[in-house]
Amino acid sequence: MIIGLLACAIGWADDVEFIASAPSSVVAGQQFRLSFIVNKEGKNFQSPEIADFEVLYGPSTSHSSSFSVVNGKASKSMTITYTYALVGTKPGTYTIGPASITVSGQNYTTTPITIKVLPPDSNTSANQGVAGQSQSSNQQSLGEVSNESVFVRTILSKQRAYEQEAVLVTYKLYCRADVRDIASAKFPEYQGFYTQDIDLDQNRSWTVENYNGTNYKTLLLKQSLLFAQHAGTLEIPSGKMDVVVQVRNQSRQPGFFGGYFDTYQNVQKTVVIPAASIEIKALPSGAPAGFGGAVGSFKMSSEINSTEVSVNDPVNVKVNITGTGNLKLIKTPEIVFPNDFDVYDPKTNANTRVAVSGISGTKTVEYLAIPRYGGDFEIPSAEFCYFDLDTKQYKTLKTEAYHLNVSGTAADNQTPVVGQTPVAVKEDVKHLGSDIRYIHNGKQPKQGQRFFFGSVGFWLALLIPLLAFVLLLILLRQRAKENANVALRNNKRANKLARKRLKNAEKFLKAGDSTHFYEETMRALWGYLSDKLTIPVAELTKDNVRQEMIRHQATEQQCSAVLDAISECEFARFSPNSGEEVSMHRLYDRAVELITDLDNTLKRPI
Repeated sequence: MIIGLLACAIGWADDVEFIASAPSSVVAGQQFRLSFIVNKEGKNFQSPEIADFEVLYGPSTSHSSSFSVVNGKASKSMTITYTYALVGTKPGTYTIGPASITVSGQNYTTTPITIKVLPPDSNTSANQGVAGQSQSSNQQSLGEVSNESVFVRTILSKQRAYEQEAVLVTYKLYCRADVRDIASAKFPEYQGFYTQDIDLDQNRSWTVENYNGTNYKTLLLKQSLLFAQHAGTLEIPSGKMDVVVQVRNQSRQPGFFGGYFDTYQNVQKTVVIPAASIEIKALPSGAPAGFGGAVGSFKMSSEINSTEVSVNDPVNVKVNITGTGNLKLIKTPEIVFPNDFDVYDPKTNANTRVAVSGISGTKTVEYLAIPRYGGDFEIPSAEFCYFDLDTKQYKTLKTEAYHLNVSGTAADNQTPVVGQTPVAVKEDVKHLGSDIRYIHNGKQPKQGQRFFFGSVGFWLALLIPLLAFVLLLILLRQRAKENANVALRNNKRANKLARKRLKNAEKFLKAGDSTHFYEETMRALWGYLSDKLTIPVAELTKDNVRQEMIRHQATEQQCSAVLDAISECEFARFSPNSGEEVSMHRLYDRAVELITDLDNTLKRPI
């Protein structure tokens, strides 16, 4: 009995929750409910002042409770609700202040809530309700669904933006009819953008919105942040979705007691998701040499583990870049350590949050270096350059430069340890062939034994390498003549190497390895262009590739197609895509078709 009472006490000792609930938007003249809900028995409930709404009645109080015992553990829950019936009289946005209540001697208050009062439909009276619920709706009486009663809007946060500037695209469903289900949806694929989808609340509900003088029920479908990768007018293609709508039949059925009643049916309607376009402006000229494409608003700081170390002790420098912008695409700043340091590849970690305002968070770059000799050293500052959207100017941030004192000498060599792992240094790798010598046992050659020096085998051993060297020299000279025309050699092997890389990409495609598939496809396209246009890989850019393709008699459409395919490969790994497998197959087929088409088109420059 005592154990049961203790279990009940534990079940009842939950935290107190006191919340306010009301729709975020209502239509002027319509009745709605304002509720204050508490999960414990309380007293001294004090409602807020409700001056901007007409109070029809309230507060009315309702109680509900439940009690259960599961595996000997008792739990109890209860809810007390204070409800008001209100009417918005004048369009506008209003805030209802907090309510208060006392529970077990402790005072609790609700969070203020904001309610937007929308004007009534311009062509209907306010007492008809939301337009989709009016029985005078023409399409419902005919058993049809018009494009004006159910549609989708593609909403852009801005029509003009800079390269790498975040643009929010929102897809929202508007309806006046009774939408029962969304059967399927195919949203557009973004070409020329790096994208980040925003996680939406899975429990989001319908809201009311006034659009072009008419009130609609609306549902948020999808939101994404788009970062344009090049200037120009970029198109967002259209999509489509299938919705199930309940409509009224054309005929009415007789009732059991006489009279007639309406009958309804579910109708599936295909709704077009509209296309859109964004004008992307190129970043201003005059970018600093260290600019790596960062756009937004950022701050940078750094820290070092110690400025007093011994020879072979690890030196750890962390650089933190914090702000809002294209954080996942920014170039890692570089720290140039002194020559007497063994330097390891930096480790990068990003902690970001995607919201409608953009991508914000921190990107941390951790550098590890091992000093090999004692002395005083200067670790220079790291530089990070970005384009500031507020001032429309390039800004350069610098970290602190560190003065490092390293004690000890190179003779104090010991294998340094980072954490629990020994770190090999360059002088640890020695040529060991001279460390061990065979021990002669003192035996002398037997009498009459012939020595190798001066024998036929000795002379053959000298002549054969010489003859092989001469033959090899002749072959190399012949090969050098064949390879003298570098452009011709590269041109001949371009198609062969590209198709070999595409074969590797096809293996990754079949294995479902999207990351390596996009990398190998991009290498195939870049490698083909490098060989075909005789441009070193290190000097390949989209601008000079486009210029060289035009010189080699390619069309503007071919240039755009191959560069768009490369852009898609570059950013497909970061762009969530529900149809990724389909996109991979489509991209592979397009890459094969592009290389075949270019091989028949690209000719000597005109």
